[in-house]
Amino acid sequence: MEDKNIYELVIIGGGPAGCGAAVYAARKQIKTLMILNYWGGQSAVSVDIQNWIGTKHISGQELAKNLKDHVLEYQGETLKIKENSLVKNISKSQENDRERIFEVELENSTEKFLAKSILIATGSQRRRLGIKGADLFEHKGLTYCATCDGPLFAKKDMIVVGGGNSAFEAAAQLLAYAKSVTLISLNKVKADPIMVHQLSKDPKFKIIENATPREVYGEKFVTGLTYLNNLTKEEIKLKAEAIFVEIGQIPVTDFAKNICEISPDKKIKIDPLTQRTSQLGIWAAGDCTNVLYHQNNIAVGDGVKAIENIYQYLRAK
Repeated sequence: MEDKNIYELVIIGGGPAGCGAAVYAARKQIKTLMILNYWGGQSAVSVDIQNWIGTKHISGQELAKNLKDHVLEYQGETLKIKENSLVKNISKSQENDRERIFEVELENSTEKFLAKSILIATGSQRRRLGIKGADLFEHKGLTYCATCDGPLFAKKDMIVVGGGNSAFEAAAQLLAYAKSVTLISLNKVKADPIMVHQLSKDPKFKIIENATPREVYGEKFVTGLTYLNNLTKEEIKLKAEAIFVEIGQIPVTDFAKNICEISPDKKIKIDPLTQRTSQLGIWAAGDCTNVLYHQNNIAVGDGVKAIENIYQYLRAK
């Protein structure tokens, strides 16, 4: 007899990978619990997403709402949802030749959930700027969210630290109301060429490549940043009243380190054909995995791919 206290599947995460997986799991009538902290993933803070296939322009908040609404359409007996929750640990509750049962523990809670399979889709979080003065001036001119804090510094000189798409997206937002925006990249910029070309036409925008940030300085608030020119070894001071950090992401995977294999850079290792991890019964999808490319569209596809394989795993027994 089926144990009503055991879910067939627990999905962890509310970004594109987790939401895509939840919709497909519900449609396949897999008894599922979805655990998430917030909807939409890292893109929730983007002002204008231009590469979400089928939609020319969409804000991160609108994308998050659309994902949430789509998942909630299936909420019911088959799909349960637990919001504002973080997973603390995954462990094996029992295992035999026929099946294995996993136990999922939550942070700051005594609640525990049992499941026959797990899909980890927790994405990543922003990497912090680990230089002198960065912690001291956080929320005093240094921030990790251009969307949230950019308007506070209208008509000011601003710095964006980073060289990828997220850094250029932040710069594009800030140029709408900044006096100037200077982007500092450790190496050559890695953003999409079309984005680099578009922003480079703005006279208020400047790119400094091969530059290593050394110190954030100021008095009560930020007044600038010191960087090292990697080619000339000259140390240069750059004045600014706001610094926005966009230097990549750190996968949210610590809770899974004792149950499946994780790379030195904290990405969950998967079989790209199936999304399976090293632990039978656990899959992973999206930015928390060691796939080569991290994009919303790819994350959704990987989440769906995982569900197709999970369905076979559960129903073939």
